[in-house]
Amino acid sequence: MLHPSLVNYVASRREAPSPHFSTLSYPERRAANRRRAEELRGEPEEMAEVRELKLSLQGRELSSRLYIPKGDAGKALVIFFHGGSFVEGDLETHDTLVRRLASQTLMRFLAIDYRLAPEHPFPASLDDARDVLHYVDENISEFADERSRIIMMGDSAGANLVAVTGTSVKNSVERLCAQVLIYPTLGPELVTGSAHEFGTGYLCDVDELRYDYASYLGGYHDHSDPRVSPLMSTDLHDVVPTIMVIAECDPLRDEGLAYAGLLEHFNVHVVLLEAKGMIHSFMRLASIIPEARADMDDLAQHLRRFVGDEA
Repeated sequence: MLHPSLVNYVASRREAPSPHFSTLSYPERRAANRRRAEELRGEPEEMAEVRELKLSLQGRELSSRLYIPKGDAGKALVIFFHGGSFVEGDLETHDTLVRRLASQTLMRFLAIDYRLAPEHPFPASLDDARDVLHYVDENISEFADERSRIIMMGDSAGANLVAVTGTSVKNSVERLCAQVLIYPTLGPELVTGSAHEFGTGYLCDVDELRYDYASYLGGYHDHSDPRVSPLMSTDLHDVVPTIMVIAECDPLRDEGLAYAGLLEHFNVHVVLLEAKGMIHSFMRLASIIPEARADMDDLAQHLRRFVGDEA
Protein backbone atom coordinates (compact mmCIF):
# COMPACT_ATOMS: atom_id res chain seq x y z
CA MET A 1 0.00 0.00 0.00
CA LEU A 2 1.22 3.49 -0.87
CA HIS A 3 2.68 5.30 2.13
CA PRO A 4 0.39 8.09 3.41
CA SER A 5 3.18 10.63 3.00
CA LEU A 6 3.26 9.90 -0.74
CA VAL A 7 -0.48 9.95 -1.46
CA ASN A 8 -0.77 13.67 -2.22
CA TYR A 9 2.43 13.79 -4.27
CA VAL A 10 1.44 10.82 -6.42
CA ALA A 11 -2.09 12.20 -6.83
CA SER A 12 -0.74 15.56 -7.99
CA ARG A 13 1.48 13.88 -10.58
CA ARG A 14 -1.43 11.77 -11.83
CA GLU A 15 -3.64 14.87 -12.16
CA ALA A 16 -1.01 16.77 -14.13
CA PRO A 17 0.79 14.09 -16.14
CA SER A 18 3.74 14.82 -18.40
CA PRO A 19 3.23 14.60 -22.16
CA HIS A 20 3.31 11.02 -23.43
CA PHE A 21 6.89 9.84 -23.62
CA SER A 22 6.57 8.89 -27.29
CA THR A 23 5.76 12.50 -28.25
CA LEU A 24 8.97 13.93 -26.78
CA SER A 25 12.51 13.77 -28.06
CA TYR A 26 15.16 12.42 -25.71
CA PRO A 27 16.73 15.89 -25.28
CA GLU A 28 13.30 17.18 -24.25
CA ARG A 29 12.84 14.35 -21.76
CA ARG A 30 16.30 14.92 -20.31
CA ALA A 31 15.59 18.61 -19.85
CA ALA A 32 12.29 17.80 -18.10
CA ASN A 33 14.12 15.36 -15.82
CA ARG A 34 16.60 18.05 -14.84
CA ARG A 35 13.76 20.50 -14.13
CA ARG A 36 12.06 17.96 -11.83
CA ALA A 37 15.34 17.37 -10.04
CA GLU A 38 15.74 21.09 -9.47
CA GLU A 39 12.18 21.35 -8.11
CA LEU A 40 12.95 18.55 -5.63
CA ARG A 41 16.42 19.76 -4.74
CA GLY A 42 15.63 21.18 -1.31
CA GLU A 43 18.59 22.19 0.82
CA PRO A 44 21.53 20.11 -0.41
CA GLU A 45 24.00 18.64 2.04
CA GLU A 46 27.18 20.65 2.29
CA MET A 47 30.36 18.86 1.30
CA ALA A 48 33.92 19.54 2.38
CA GLU A 49 34.79 19.63 -1.32
CA VAL A 50 33.25 18.86 -4.70
CA ARG A 51 35.49 18.34 -7.73
CA GLU A 52 34.52 18.20 -11.40
CA LEU A 53 36.72 15.58 -13.05
CA LYS A 54 37.32 14.05 -16.46
CA LEU A 55 38.07 10.34 -16.75
CA SER A 56 40.23 9.48 -19.75
CA LEU A 57 39.15 6.07 -20.96
CA GLN A 58 40.09 4.33 -24.17
CA GLY A 59 38.79 6.41 -27.06
CA ARG A 60 36.59 8.64 -24.93
CA GLU A 61 36.41 10.95 -21.93
CA LEU A 62 33.67 10.88 -19.30
CA SER A 63 32.68 13.64 -16.93
CA SER A 64 32.44 12.77 -13.25
CA ARG A 65 31.96 14.51 -9.92
CA LEU A 66 33.83 13.66 -6.74
CA TYR A 67 32.01 14.39 -3.48
CA ILE A 68 34.14 14.62 -0.34
CA PRO A 69 31.93 14.80 2.77
CA LYS A 70 32.71 16.63 5.96
CA GLY A 71 34.21 14.08 8.31
CA ASP A 72 35.37 11.84 5.45
CA ALA A 73 36.29 8.55 7.11
CA GLY A 74 38.64 7.59 4.27
CA LYS A 75 37.56 3.96 4.27
CA ALA A 76 35.75 3.64 0.95
CA LEU A 77 35.06 5.30 -2.37
CA VAL A 78 31.59 4.74 -3.82
CA ILE A 79 31.33 4.83 -7.62
CA PHE A 80 27.77 5.91 -8.40
CA PHE A 81 25.81 5.32 -11.62
CA HIS A 82 22.57 7.28 -11.93
CA GLY A 83 19.21 5.97 -13.09
CA GLY A 84 17.09 7.17 -15.99
CA SER A 85 16.11 4.16 -18.12
CA PHE A 86 19.52 4.24 -19.87
CA VAL A 87 18.35 7.34 -21.80
CA GLU A 88 18.08 10.12 -19.18
CA GLY A 89 19.83 11.37 -16.08
CA ASP A 90 23.15 13.07 -15.41
CA LEU A 91 25.28 14.47 -12.62
CA GLU A 92 22.69 17.14 -11.79
CA THR A 93 19.59 14.93 -11.58
CA HIS A 94 21.12 12.86 -8.79
CA ASP A 95 23.24 15.52 -7.09
CA THR A 96 21.01 15.82 -4.01
CA LEU A 97 20.76 12.04 -3.60
CA VAL A 98 24.54 11.57 -3.81
CA ARG A 99 25.23 14.43 -1.42
CA ARG A 100 22.94 12.96 1.24
CA LEU A 101 24.42 9.48 0.96
CA ALA A 102 27.96 10.86 1.07
CA SER A 103 27.10 12.91 4.14
CA GLN A 104 25.41 10.02 5.95
CA THR A 105 28.03 7.39 5.11
CA LEU A 106 31.07 9.67 5.51
CA MET A 107 32.32 8.12 2.28
CA ARG A 108 33.57 9.77 -0.87
CA PHE A 109 31.29 9.38 -3.88
CA LEU A 110 32.36 9.51 -7.50
CA ALA A 111 29.29 10.09 -9.70
CA ILE A 112 29.70 9.08 -13.34
CA ASP A 113 28.17 10.79 -16.37
CA TYR A 114 28.15 7.68 -18.56
CA ARG A 115 27.03 7.58 -22.19
CA LEU A 116 23.28 7.41 -22.84
CA ALA A 117 21.14 5.72 -25.46
CA PRO A 118 19.91 6.08 -28.13
CA GLU A 119 22.98 8.07 -29.19
CA HIS A 120 25.17 5.41 -27.59
CA PRO A 121 23.24 2.11 -27.56
CA PHE A 122 24.04 -1.13 -25.76
CA PRO A 123 26.67 -2.01 -24.67
CA ALA A 124 28.22 1.48 -24.52
CA SER A 125 27.08 2.30 -20.97
CA LEU A 126 28.17 -1.15 -19.77
CA ASP A 127 31.59 -0.58 -21.30
CA ASP A 128 31.73 2.73 -19.45
CA ALA A 129 30.85 1.12 -16.12
CA ARG A 130 33.45 -1.62 -16.49
CA ASP A 131 36.17 0.71 -17.71
CA VAL A 132 35.46 3.27 -14.99
CA LEU A 133 35.83 0.60 -12.32
CA HIS A 134 39.20 -0.51 -13.68
CA TYR A 135 40.39 3.08 -14.15
CA VAL A 136 39.50 4.05 -10.60
CA ASP A 137 41.02 0.87 -9.19
CA GLU A 138 44.27 1.50 -11.04
CA ASN A 139 44.36 5.22 -10.18
CA ILE A 140 42.80 5.22 -6.71
CA SER A 141 45.08 7.98 -5.40
CA GLU A 142 43.40 10.44 -7.80
CA PHE A 143 40.15 9.98 -5.89
CA ALA A 144 40.79 8.68 -2.38
CA ASP A 145 43.30 7.24 0.04
CA GLU A 146 45.39 4.39 -1.36
CA ARG A 147 43.91 2.08 1.27
CA SER A 148 40.30 2.89 0.40
CA ARG A 149 38.04 0.13 -0.74
CA ILE A 150 35.66 0.53 -3.67
CA ILE A 151 31.90 0.12 -3.61
CA MET A 152 29.78 0.24 -6.78
CA MET A 153 26.31 1.72 -6.44
CA GLY A 154 23.52 2.55 -8.84
CA ASP A 155 19.81 3.25 -8.89
CA SER A 156 17.38 1.84 -11.47
CA ALA A 157 19.21 1.61 -14.81
CA GLY A 158 22.43 2.51 -13.02
CA ALA A 159 21.90 -0.48 -10.76
CA ASN A 160 21.61 -2.68 -13.85
CA LEU A 161 25.04 -1.46 -14.96
CA VAL A 162 26.44 -2.19 -11.52
CA ALA A 163 24.92 -5.69 -11.41
CA VAL A 164 26.29 -6.62 -14.82
CA THR A 165 29.70 -5.17 -14.06
CA GLY A 166 29.79 -6.91 -10.70
CA THR A 167 29.08 -10.23 -12.39
CA SER A 168 31.75 -9.69 -15.03
CA VAL A 169 34.56 -8.80 -12.60
CA LYS A 170 33.38 -10.80 -9.56
CA ASN A 171 36.21 -10.68 -7.03
CA SER A 172 38.99 -10.00 -9.54
CA VAL A 173 39.14 -6.31 -8.52
CA GLU A 174 40.66 -6.62 -5.08
CA ARG A 175 39.53 -3.21 -3.82
CA LEU A 176 35.89 -3.88 -4.76
CA CYS A 177 34.20 -4.89 -1.51
CA ALA A 178 30.47 -4.46 -2.16
CA GLN A 179 27.77 -3.43 -4.61
CA VAL A 180 24.56 -1.55 -3.88
CA LEU A 181 21.57 -2.09 -6.18
CA ILE A 182 18.83 0.48 -5.59
CA TYR A 183 15.48 -0.52 -7.14
CA PRO A 184 17.27 -2.05 -10.16
CA THR A 185 15.79 -2.70 -13.57
CA LEU A 186 16.90 -6.18 -14.54
CA GLY A 187 15.53 -6.77 -18.03
CA PRO A 188 13.02 -5.59 -20.63
CA GLU A 189 10.35 -8.27 -20.21
CA LEU A 190 8.58 -6.71 -17.18
CA VAL A 191 6.11 -9.52 -16.54
CA THR A 192 6.28 -9.88 -12.75
CA GLY A 193 3.39 -9.47 -10.35
CA SER A 194 4.64 -6.08 -9.17
CA ALA A 195 4.99 -4.90 -12.79
CA HIS A 196 1.29 -5.67 -13.30
CA GLU A 197 0.21 -4.20 -9.96
CA PHE A 198 2.23 -0.98 -10.03
CA GLY A 199 3.09 -0.59 -13.72
CA THR A 200 0.66 2.29 -14.28
CA GLY A 201 -0.06 5.27 -12.05
CA TYR A 202 2.90 4.91 -9.69
CA LEU A 203 5.26 7.22 -11.60
CA CYS A 204 7.23 4.39 -13.20
CA ASP A 205 5.30 3.31 -16.28
CA VAL A 206 6.22 -0.12 -17.65
CA ASP A 207 5.25 0.86 -21.19
CA GLU A 208 7.76 3.70 -20.99
CA LEU A 209 10.38 1.31 -19.63
CA ARG A 210 9.83 -1.06 -22.56
CA TYR A 211 10.05 1.87 -24.97
CA ASP A 212 13.35 2.96 -23.42
CA TYR A 213 14.76 -0.56 -23.41
CA ALA A 214 14.14 -0.68 -27.17
CA SER A 215 16.13 2.55 -27.54
CA TYR A 216 18.86 1.25 -25.22
CA LEU A 217 19.27 -2.06 -27.02
CA GLY A 218 19.08 -0.61 -30.53
CA GLY A 219 19.28 -3.54 -32.90
CA TYR A 220 20.19 -6.06 -30.22
CA HIS A 221 17.30 -8.44 -29.56
CA ASP A 222 18.64 -11.21 -27.29
CA HIS A 223 16.81 -10.54 -24.05
CA SER A 224 18.23 -13.74 -22.57
CA ASP A 225 21.74 -12.24 -22.61
CA PRO A 226 22.67 -11.76 -18.93
CA ARG A 227 24.17 -8.38 -19.86
CA VAL A 228 20.63 -7.31 -20.78
CA SER A 229 18.72 -9.36 -18.20
CA PRO A 230 20.93 -10.13 -15.17
CA LEU A 231 18.19 -12.48 -13.91
CA MET A 232 19.31 -14.83 -16.68
CA SER A 233 22.78 -15.17 -15.14
CA THR A 234 23.86 -18.78 -14.65
CA ASP A 235 26.90 -18.21 -12.45
CA LEU A 236 27.05 -15.58 -9.73
CA HIS A 237 29.67 -17.30 -7.61
CA ASP A 238 32.21 -14.86 -6.16
CA VAL A 239 30.11 -11.73 -6.74
CA VAL A 240 30.88 -9.24 -3.97
CA PRO A 241 28.48 -8.79 -1.04
CA THR A 242 25.37 -6.93 -2.08
CA ILE A 243 22.88 -4.50 -0.60
CA MET A 244 19.57 -4.68 -2.47
CA VAL A 245 17.08 -1.85 -1.98
CA ILE A 246 13.52 -2.35 -3.19
CA ALA A 247 10.38 -0.24 -2.88
CA GLU A 248 7.05 -1.83 -2.00
CA CYS A 249 5.02 0.05 -4.66
CA ASP A 250 7.55 -0.24 -7.48
CA PRO A 251 6.87 -2.27 -10.64
CA LEU A 252 10.51 -3.42 -10.41
CA ARG A 253 10.16 -4.72 -6.86
CA ASP A 254 9.79 -8.40 -7.74
CA GLU A 255 12.80 -8.33 -10.07
CA GLY A 256 14.93 -7.05 -7.21
CA LEU A 257 13.60 -9.73 -4.89
CA ALA A 258 14.29 -12.42 -7.47
CA TYR A 259 17.83 -11.21 -8.09
CA ALA A 260 18.55 -11.07 -4.38
CA GLY A 261 17.40 -14.70 -4.17
CA LEU A 262 19.55 -15.66 -7.17
CA LEU A 263 22.61 -14.09 -5.57
CA GLU A 264 21.95 -15.95 -2.33
CA HIS A 265 21.58 -19.20 -4.31
CA PHE A 266 25.21 -18.71 -5.35
CA ASN A 267 26.26 -18.03 -1.75
CA VAL A 268 26.60 -14.27 -2.16
CA HIS A 269 25.97 -12.33 1.04
CA VAL A 270 22.89 -10.16 0.49
CA VAL A 271 21.28 -7.52 2.69
CA LEU A 272 17.72 -6.85 1.50
CA LEU A 273 16.17 -3.50 2.44
CA GLU A 274 12.51 -2.93 1.57
CA ALA A 275 11.13 0.60 1.75
CA LYS A 276 7.53 0.12 2.86
CA GLY A 277 4.97 2.10 0.91
CA MET A 278 7.61 3.74 -1.27
CA ILE A 279 7.60 4.08 -5.08
CA HIS A 280 10.33 3.77 -7.68
CA SER A 281 12.96 6.54 -7.40
CA PHE A 282 11.74 7.45 -3.92
CA MET A 283 15.24 8.48 -2.87
CA ARG A 284 15.00 11.46 -5.19
CA LEU A 285 12.01 12.61 -3.10
CA ALA A 286 13.95 12.81 0.16
CA SER A 287 13.69 16.61 0.30
CA ILE A 288 9.88 16.45 0.56
CA ILE A 289 9.17 12.99 2.03
CA PRO A 290 10.66 12.42 5.51
CA GLU A 291 10.16 8.65 5.27
CA ALA A 292 12.26 8.58 2.10
CA ARG A 293 15.04 10.33 4.01
CA ALA A 294 14.76 7.75 6.76
CA ASP A 295 15.09 4.90 4.28
CA MET A 296 18.14 6.57 2.73
CA ASP A 297 19.71 6.96 6.14
CA ASP A 298 19.01 3.29 6.89
CA LEU A 299 20.88 2.36 3.71
CA ALA A 300 23.76 4.58 4.80
CA GLN A 301 24.02 2.80 8.14
CA HIS A 302 24.10 -0.60 6.47
CA LEU A 303 26.75 0.60 4.06
CA ARG A 304 28.93 1.83 6.90
CA ARG A 305 28.71 -1.60 8.50
CA PHE A 306 29.97 -3.12 5.27
CA VAL A 307 33.26 -1.26 5.69
CA GLY A 308 33.50 -1.79 9.43
CA ASP A 309 32.29 1.62 10.57
CA GLU A 310 29.41 1.16 13.03
CA ALA A 311 29.01 4.83 13.92
